[in-house]
This record gives sequence, structure tokens and C-alpha cells, in this order.
Amino acid sequence: MTDLSRNVRHGKNKHHRGRSTRPEPSPLQTAPPPSPPTRPGPVRIALLCAALVLVIFAVFGGLLSSGFVLYDDSAYVTENPHVLKGLSRESVSWAFTTTDAANWHPLTWLSHMTDVQLFGLDAGRHHLTSLLLHTLSAVLLFLIFFRMTGALWCSAFVAALFALHPLHVESVAWIAERKDVLSTLFWLLALGAWLAYLKSKKTAPYVLTLVFYALGLMAKPMLVTLPFTLLLLDYWPLNRLTLPLRRRSGEMKKLLWEKAPLFVMAAVSCVVTVIAQRGGGAIKTTLEFPADQRLANAAQTYVTYLGKTVWPSSMAVFYPHPHTGLFTPFALLAILALAGVTALAFRLRRRAPYLLFGWLWYVGTLVPVIGLVQVGVQSMADRYTYIPLIGIFAAAAWGLADIGKRSRALGRAVATSAGVSLAALSVLARIQAGYWAGNEKLFMHALAVTTDNDLAHYQIGCTRQNEGNLDEAIAHLAESVRINPDRADAQNNLGIALDRRDRTPEALDHFREALRIQPGKTQAMNNLGLALVKLHRLPEALGYFQEAVGLDPDYADARNNLGNALAASGRLEEAVGHYREALRIQPDAVKTITNMGMALGKMDRLSEAIQCFRDAVRLHPEYADAQNNLGVALAKTGRADEAIAHYQQALKLQPDAAKTLDNLGLALGMANRFSEALDRFQEAVRINPDFAEAQYHLAVALAQAHRLAEARDHFQKALQISPDFVEARAGLENLLNGLRAGR
Repeated sequence: MTDLSRNVRHGKNKHHRGRSTRPEPSPLQTAPPPSPPTRPGPVRIALLCAALVLVIFAVFGGLLSSGFVLYDDSAYVTENPHVLKGLSRESVSWAFTTTDAANWHPLTWLSHMTDVQLFGLDAGRHHLTSLLLHTLSAVLLFLIFFRMTGALWCSAFVAALFALHPLHVESVAWIAERKDVLSTLFWLLALGAWLAYLKSKKTAPYVLTLVFYALGLMAKPMLVTLPFTLLLLDYWPLNRLTLPLRRRSGEMKKLLWEKAPLFVMAAVSCVVTVIAQRGGGAIKTTLEFPADQRLANAAQTYVTYLGKTVWPSSMAVFYPHPHTGLFTPFALLAILALAGVTALAFRLRRRAPYLLFGWLWYVGTLVPVIGLVQVGVQSMADRYTYIPLIGIFAAAAWGLADIGKRSRALGRAVATSAGVSLAALSVLARIQAGYWAGNEKLFMHALAVTTDNDLAHYQIGCTRQNEGNLDEAIAHLAESVRINPDRADAQNNLGIALDRRDRTPEALDHFREALRIQPGKTQAMNNLGLALVKLHRLPEALGYFQEAVGLDPDYADARNNLGNALAASGRLEEAVGHYREALRIQPDAVKTITNMGMALGKMDRLSEAIQCFRDAVRLHPEYADAQNNLGVALAKTGRADEAIAHYQQALKLQPDAAKTLDNLGLALGMANRFSEALDRFQEAVRINPDFAEAQYHLAVALAQAHRLAEARDHFQKALQISPDFVEARAGLENLLNGLRAGR
């Protein structure tokens, strides 16, 4: 393998011919450094790569049986209508034009679409893709450091730390964070192409560097710091730049000029990202997060990440922001610690240049996500360390190697310590990956290791809500709202849970609060409309559905609900139009297909209605409402026997459906099977005594069976339930008149 390590091993620098830039010996070295070792062969390198791959799969293999989580996986995959279409022309176009999720990252969207195209919603296969990307990055990292330095074991140690550290579990295990592992792979490919350019000075690898960098930025804009890290590599280990920079302006200008296109691409990405994040409401104002809180949190976060690097514990998917000021003990100590480490790294730059390299890599690559520009409401995130910790790992690897050079005993101790550390990190990473088995486990762990975690309570509440455990859902969602009243999602979902508990007036307040916090939140508009329909306030509901569709024309649920509201208002033609548009977005939405069939049936377009119901039954044979409605439409066309078959199928699915029993009774009557019809009406009334139409139909059937006294009682019950029931009143009058006349 060709490499760029000659300059490092022999201290040569082609920009300063005749003067060595070889780092001074470490103060821990008592003897001159040995001559360069024999270059390892390709078999040894391949074996190390294979070992790295096997260990990664041993540690992260459990993810292949894990599912999706509610947190962001729904937005990126499971409930994203564009991603669920796979690699269609429409979805690919959307990927390049949308700023959904408050980012412009088309390559990330294409990655998820490809997975859906290949694997559907098999979560294990989606996890496998992320794991393969992480594995490729670890192997590339090893090869790149080895190519730059020729230090086999140091390079392998850096790659192993990157591959196995528990702080990196989140980037690999979270399907919605595909952008982390994908962008990092392109980062490393760009770095490999750059090294090829430095060796050959040819155009092709330079252009390839730009292509890989562009693809990386299209996966995650955090890669804007790559040009800065290339300058660090010029300092160490490539030795193309010497410190201090005084009297070296020409050298610096040359190095900056060769990277100018990369800096321009980074600047453009920054502008696009800010526009996207502002448009998505992700960037917080200084009123929400004042400048002193941002500075304090940034300093504390730098130190906290280092602490978790050395002692990985209490890791959570979400860390609440402390909202502490700059002049607090932890913040001041953190600032002093950062200043001290920076000063020490500069002081040791000649003896141990890798320390300054590693420290500046860590500090610099964290700048976009350290919270000076606050995006989201978290204080920090494990995933943000995915690239930055490479610098710390490199400093640790070469620092331990320097210590080990003091004596053979120290060398053995360092090697043993490194092995034990990797084994311990592997165990911890496997445990941490286990928390990603499902939403509940992940956020219950977050509740256990953090305090006042409003997001964790929110996610547990959503999980309980999906399980149908509404009381616990309301308790967790209410706690989330108490901790953070400005979390719009929590307000919205608390409203949903309260509405399902028939506490609809309370639900309205929370939906409105969600809209106050986030005026363009279409889900809250849709839910508010549904609650208003439940309270028989149809005109208000129509307004909210129309506003939701106006803001998000591809919001299929809102389209369907707008269609329902229009149909209930008698505007059937408009309703059908919205149903069709909803089905364009979600062609397999059986409820929407069924609703459109009902509207068409009311318009006496029975053949179209029957086709809708047949489509719904074909897509979802166990959807009882579709079976029942198909029976109704067939009965209207006089096809009683077919209608009876579909009613019976619906009753197999929902045996206690009084409406279906009543419809079956009518169809049996059409088929002259009167005794069976009478039995079905009686069963419907037994299940739901307040079903006025079933009481009326039973009364008619009893009258036809000459059970007149019983018929009279059921006519009267129908009128008690619905005093304006015209047919029941007429039937009762006819019956009474017949009795008086002796008929």
C-alpha cells in the first residue's frame, strides 16, 4: 500500500527543504527513537480489518432484531409518505427540494427510500444498512490513519475506539440518524481522495474529493468543518505546516488556496442549512436561549463529552437543557479546564504534536453543534461526538504509544490497558445498543439517568397511548407539559389522549395551546378539527381542516377528514375531490377508500361506490366497515345474496356490531328469509337497546309475524329514543289503527 507516512517517519517537509520538522522526542522517552519498523504486509492489514468487522458485528448485532422507535423514525421513515413510496420519480424529486425535518439533506432521504424500496418496513434490514455504513467508516478510518502515519497499531486503536465507543451507539442504532453514518463515510472517502491528490497532484483525485465532500454535505451539513480538519492534517501527521505561523504567511496562503473550493462549499452549505432550520423552526431565538446560557452550556458540554469518553455512563437519547447562566461553578470550571487543556496542547506542540491536532480536531468539529447556535432544545447529544472524538482517540493512541516507548514493561502495560479498555467499551456499547430495542426501553432508561426529562415523558406517553393505556399516557404527557409547557408535540398528544378518554373540552385547550406554540402545526389543526366534529361544531372544524390542507397539501389524514366534514355538510362532490387527492398521496388508505365509497353511494353513483368498497376489501379483507358498506351498496342494487355474504363476513370480524346485524336483517328480509331477519333485528336490539332504527325494523318484522303487541312496544321504544323518527311514528299509528279496526 502506498502512503504519505514518509514525512512523519523521517521528518521531511517538501516546503522547507533542508530543515527537519520531526517532532521532538516525548519527555517520557529516555532513548532515541528506534528506526522505522518493517512495513506490515497486506495480509496483516487485511486480518486487522476483518477482526474489526467481526468485533463490530458482535457488539452491534443485536440491533438487527430491534424495531423502529417513535422518536423521529416516524418522520424519517415509517410515517413519511414520500419515503414510503421508495425510489419513485416523485419521491426523488421531493428529496432534492424539501427542507422537511428542518434540513436539506437529499442523500439521507434517498438512503431511507432505498431501504424501503429493498426491504419495506423491515426494521432489522434498515439497522443493517446503518451498521454496514458504520463498519465501512471504521475500516476506512484505520486505513487512512495507517496511510498517513505508517503506525499500524495506533491506527488500529483509533479505529477500534471509533467503532466500539458507547457514545457512538446512538449514531448507529438510531435509524433516523442514518445521516450520521452516511455523511461520515463520505467524509472519510473525501479524506482518502485528498490524500491521493497530495501524493499524485493530479486533477482526478482532487475532483473526487469535491464530489465526496458534496455528497457528504447532502447527507448532513455538520461536515462543514472538513476543510478545517484538512489544515490540521497538514500540521500533523502530514507535516506540511509548521507552527508558529509567524513568517509563514506564504505557506499558509498556499495551503488555504488549494482548499478554497472546499471552504466555498462549506459556506454555501451553512447558508442553506440556516435557511432550512429557520424555516423549520429549529433554530431558537436569544429570548428562548440567552447568550450567556449558550456559552455556559457549550463549555459544560465540551467537558461533559470528555468525561463520558473516559467514563461512559448515564448516556441518554435526550439531555434536557439546564438553562444555567455563565457565572455558575460548573460553567466557570469548564471554561478554565478548556483554557488549560488548550494552553497545554500548544505548549507541547513540538514534543507531542498529536495532542494539539487531536484537541483542535475535537474542539473545532463540535462547533456547529455545540449550542452557540441553538438548534432544538437539547443541551447535548451523543451522536454529535461521532466525528469529533476521532481527534481525542488519535491523541490517546499516540500518547499511549509514547508512554509505551519508555521501556518494555511500560509497553506491555500500555498494550494490556488498551486491550482491557476496548473489551470494557465493547461490553458497555452492547448494553447501550440494547436500550434501542424499542421506544419504551430507550426512554425509560433516559428517565432513569436524567432528571426533568420532558421528552422522555412525552415518548413514554406516546408509547402508552399506542398501547391503548390512556390513563398512564395522560399521566406521562401531563408531566411532560408540566416540565416544558412549550413542547407543542406533548400538548398535541395530551389532547389526543384526553379526547379518547371523552374529555374533549379539555383536549381542545391543549390542541389550541399546541397551535399557540407552533402556529403552523398541521397535526394540531387536524386534531382540533376532529374534536370539534365530536362536539357537533362542524363549521369550525371545516375551517381547521381547510387550513391544515392549505399549509400541507400532502397531509392525507387532513384531506380525508376534510372530505368527511364536507360530506357531513352535504357537499358531497367536494368531499369526493378531497378523498381522491388523499388517495393520490396514500393509495392504500382503506378508510379513505371506504369514505369515498360512502359519499358516492349517497350520490347514487352505486357502481363507483361498490368498486371503492371492493378495493377496500381487497386491500384489507379484515376491515369490517368495508365489508359492511359493500353489503349496503350491493343491497341498494338489489343484490341481496351478495350483500348477505359480506354482512356475514363483517360479523365474523365484529360479532357485536349492531349496525351490521340490522343491515343483515334488512337484506334477509329482501331475500324473503323473514324468520332469520327477525332474529338479527332482535340481536341488534339486545346489543344496543338505544339503536332507534333497529327498534323500528324489529317492530316492522314483528308486525309482519302478527306479534302485534310486541311490535307496538318496539315502535314506542324507537320513538322514545328518537322522537322525530317519522317512519316509526307512522308505523305505530298504522298498527294502532289496525288494532282498533280489528285487523
